[in-house]
Amino acid sequence: MSKPRAKMTNNFPGCPVETTLSFLDGKWKGVILYHLVTDGTLRFSELRRRLQAVTQRMLTKQLRELEEQGLVTRTVYPVVPPRVDYALTPLGLSLRPVIMVLEQWGSSHVECKDGKRTMIEPEDVAAEASAA
Repeated sequence: MSKPRAKMTNNFPGCPVETTLSFLDGKWKGVILYHLVTDGTLRFSELRRRLQAVTQRMLTKQLRELEEQGLVTRTVYPVVPPRVDYALTPLGLSLRPVIMVLEQWGSSHVECKDGKRTMIEPEDVAAEASAA
């Protein structure tokens, strides 16, 4: 019987990759981090507008998890109506290169048209590069 992953501590070469991906785990975390990387500090309502398909409950959950992981800070201002800002911590900012590489890869390999995502095959990418 194999050991559960949580109990594997020695000789686990994929650990850094798995750990890094765990910070991005969740449908919305990567997108939230992308918007905070590219746009800086954002209010909850601004994030909600940018992520129109996410429910308020799910956005709150994902932001709380990012905050618990130490990637995002949450600042609450005692005003009416309530104002809450989210920003990246220094640890969160250190993910900038990772997020930007993911964005570049997606721009090169995924086409979004009419609400559908289509993968661009590598030979199509090579043909486009040679045509340019």
